[in-house]
Amino acid sequence: MKHLVNSTLLGLCLGTALFFGASAVGAETVAAYSIPPADILQPATLAATLQSDSGVRPLVLQVGFRKLFDEAHIIGAEYAGPGGASAGLASLRERVAKLPKDSAIVIYCGCCPWDHCPNIGAALSELHRLGFRNVKALYIAHDFGTDWIEKGYPVTKAG
Repeated sequence: MKHLVNSTLLGLCLGTALFFGASAVGAETVAAYSIPPADILQPATLAATLQSDSGVRPLVLQVGFRKLFDEAHIIGAEYAGPGGASAGLASLRERVAKLPKDSAIVIYCGCCPWDHCPNIGAALSELHRLGFRNVKALYIAHDFGTDWIEKGYPVTKAG
């Protein structure tokens, strides 16, 4: 079953990347592998932060596909729309519009392997373009199921 879900996620991710890719009006195609290491957050680090009683928790935004968010997402995360689509970037801009530029924000997608993600790079670039200085991209090497759910990190699942 795990492989079927992972195959479905990969197909959805790659198909959407081809559909939205460079043709998405207003959406910049930015490869995830081009994200500097200083802007990347490891899942174990975020999970520890979310499970800690001390410190300020970051705003966690899922910048992938609604179907994936509805099935399961990081506890407390909000859906911001696919970063690889102009409508998703507009939704992201709207969500952060009133936040201070030093707000702690973590974005993630998890639709597919990091090197094929059509969403994370564009969303991170947009937040930087808007002047946000404390933004991290959650490194999801394979997919959300493998790199977050199966590790036992905090998650909200559909019904």
